[in-house]
Amino acid sequence: MMIKVLASSSRANCSYISDGKTALLLDAGLKLHDLRHRLGFQVSKLAAALITHSHDDHSRGVSDLVRTGIDCYMSQSTASELGQKGHRIHLVRPLKQLSIGSWTVLPFDNVHDVDCLGFLLATGPWKVLYLTDSGYCKYRFQGLTHIMLEVNHSAELLRQAVASGAIPLAHKNRVMRNHMSLERALEFLRANDLSQVQEIHLLHLSDQNSDAEEFKRRVAAATGLPVYVAPA
Repeated sequence: MMIKVLASSSRANCSYISDGKTALLLDAGLKLHDLRHRLGFQVSKLAAALITHSHDDHSRGVSDLVRTGIDCYMSQSTASELGQKGHRIHLVRPLKQLSIGSWTVLPFDNVHDVDCLGFLLATGPWKVLYLTDSGYCKYRFQGLTHIMLEVNHSAELLRQAVASGAIPLAHKNRVMRNHMSLERALEFLRANDLSQVQEIHLLHLSDQNSDAEEFKRRVAAATGLPVYVAPA
């Protein structure tokens, strides 16, 4: 199993995952030039990309991938918002399982300000959760081996940012509704079966309202598992 986070921030989000048989992208927030460099010019080996939603930092590279001949999977709403159609665009629905090469993929609905999906991916002995851009998750999962989870901000850092005038209150409220906080991430992890989890990747940390080392320490202390902070 290989998981490589290529970008994870408010500017761009894109991850590579492969079981040695089928390679996928999780989100496509990088333009093709950057993607090629970060993948060592192996883009043609990708089987498909799974797109969570239409925001540019997750979908910027979709048109490039389609032109390159790579299938992209997304919801009908996301395809419409991106103006994407054609045989390379595959429409998926929450809780409707599909297969891509050696992977079985179950999309599920997230809590965001546009239609947004998370993905549960299974292959061989591995089960990977990809969950980003969601205020919280209403689902619980069994038998996970790898978790890729947004931990965007902490309530205290957001409070400090508003108090200092760095961000307006309306922005704070939007962030809290649409992105997962450290506190909610810890609640989510406590509510799920972590007995087979091998590692946790923290995604989409806010530039202003996060503390990478503190978030890593808190999640590791709560779970007893190896924790990695995704590069921006």
